[in-house]
Amino acid sequence: MPPVITASVPLLEPPGWAIAQRALFTLLDEAWRRFARDFTGPDGRLRYEGELTTRDGVDDFYETFFNWPQLYLLGGAGDLLAESEHHWEGVTRQLTELGMLHDEYERGYDWFHQGESLLLLYFLCMAAPERWRDRALRFAELYVDPAHGNYDPGHRVIRRPHNGSDPAREGLFDGDSYPWLPKEARTYGFPLGWLPPEDSALGEQMRRRMGVGDVAVNLAASGLVLNALLLSGEDRYRDWLAEYVGAWRERAAANGGVLPDNVAPDGTVGALLEGRWYGGHYGWSWPHGWYSVGHAAVVGALSAALATGDDTFTDLVRPALDEIIAHGKVMAFTEADSSLESKWSVQLREDVHTPTLHVPYRHDDRGWFDYNPMLLGVPMALWHHTASAGDRDRLERLRAAGGYDWRTVRSFRSKEEAGHEEPWFAYLAGDDPGYPERILAAAQAQVRHRLARMERYRDRDVPEADIHLWQQSNPVVTEALVQLTWGGPQVVYNGGLQQARVRYYDAHARRPGLPPSVSALVSSIDPDATVLELVNLDPDEGRSVIVQAGAFAEHHIRTADHSVCDDPSWIGDLYDYGHGEPAVTSASIDVDGPWLRVELPRSTRIRLTLRLALRARPPSYATPFDEHTAAGAP
Repeated sequence: MPPVITASVPLLEPPGWAIAQRALFTLLDEAWRRFARDFTGPDGRLRYEGELTTRDGVDDFYETFFNWPQLYLLGGAGDLLAESEHHWEGVTRQLTELGMLHDEYERGYDWFHQGESLLLLYFLCMAAPERWRDRALRFAELYVDPAHGNYDPGHRVIRRPHNGSDPAREGLFDGDSYPWLPKEARTYGFPLGWLPPEDSALGEQMRRRMGVGDVAVNLAASGLVLNALLLSGEDRYRDWLAEYVGAWRERAAANGGVLPDNVAPDGTVGALLEGRWYGGHYGWSWPHGWYSVGHAAVVGALSAALATGDDTFTDLVRPALDEIIAHGKVMAFTEADSSLESKWSVQLREDVHTPTLHVPYRHDDRGWFDYNPMLLGVPMALWHHTASAGDRDRLERLRAAGGYDWRTVRSFRSKEEAGHEEPWFAYLAGDDPGYPERILAAAQAQVRHRLARMERYRDRDVPEADIHLWQQSNPVVTEALVQLTWGGPQVVYNGGLQQARVRYYDAHARRPGLPPSVSALVSSIDPDATVLELVNLDPDEGRSVIVQAGAFAEHHIRTADHSVCDDPSWIGDLYDYGHGEPAVTSASIDVDGPWLRVELPRSTRIRLTLRLALRARPPSYATPFDEHTAAGAP
């Protein structure tokens, strides 16, 4: 069994963050139940009577519930896991009936969207690995086993941009033309920009030049394979990640470090685009640039690095990241040529008029364009993994170049249910001790806002054009809880697996997550010390928490310093109406493993400083309750 520490510091004045955190858990429990009641049917499917007339849509159905099992893992209600599984099953039946899935998996679509679809599956695997193992391995085999037609090991390429369970689903679209709406064309332009967009043969050019071969966003498939490795420990998944991501790393190095976005079936960069390293499907030129390429690159890099222990895979990301920063310009967002106006106008609000660093997201024959503020998700995920001075310095430089105060906390809805990396980084840097309460208040505001949206739209018949309504109304918000309790960034939305310095298990209930009435706060994730506080707000019942080092028990706790109060004199004597201040000292124990058990008697708190060896163990979904890991063995 893990070593045990018993908290002894009395909880006299509960910190505001601890109360607010438990209040958020309570509100979220009410919110997801109401959504399930108002928007889903008895078998778990979404209430939708229409058809899906294009290849798009699978992601929008699954995304609605992506963070429900994540909330369970954080400490949400005990029946939330079964509810999340119920909706995955229901939506899967629904999408199969709509002709979108074969054998429970996407028939064929790009990985910008597949990555979004699979977050729900990944969190279900994390929460209940024994139930989801066989299904998840079957999905990963679609890419690892060349017999399924997706992967060519000879050229180390995924054979086409649209891929999945149906090898007959070729090209990028059905019919004669890509379903590109006029509004989308005005926002993002057209693919193959050196060809005239009015060219009647543009659809055929897309089929020939963009519908075959590998593209950078396929790197997001690495998350599916890493998930299989975590479930099985089989070397073949590790080997595939090293081989496939390694191939892209070589292509980037040959391109001056910047990740190219297209590879012909023969493994040659640019062969279908007249030598251009840009211009592939969902690549640097069209439609999203760094927004899609950067997320896929960091998913691939971190998956391979975690699987193999070789952090040089992160060099897949850094040169491209530093390249767009080098082309940065200081301007107000209102002066930029951004294609993401709807995102940044909400996130920046009044700071859209504030001069700040903007970086280009896209590149074509004209050079770099489409300037936006830096998306912090990629550099934060990189730094969280490596904990390196260089990756932290990049964040400090970005903060110094920012014209707005990174401590600002705003309540807004992004697709990724993220976007507060700047104030979280300021908090971790020690500059904003009030951040926990403010981000929890912002999360409350978002839940209440979405509850109001649900009330407004619950009886609406949803046409195909509006199937984003469900994910926009999803009342489960987890970013604040992930940052504060796990000491990790929100999951990379286009197919990443969760990052965390620590996770928790309820030792009595033998399930993942914080026990009832317990709050947690991670205030430092520096390489030499992860600092967290646990608080038991319950005045009657004790709780027992197992602290795990890392999202996948990949870190090793060497020692744990902890706060101690062994002098009861603060209570006062028989005739004392007041009380003294508890005398708090510290002690230390050797842990030498991934888990530490903390007993929290009623109304107690404890501060822990964990000395971690980062990524010192093989990552897996093993839990402290598994028989073979009870003694801390890998």
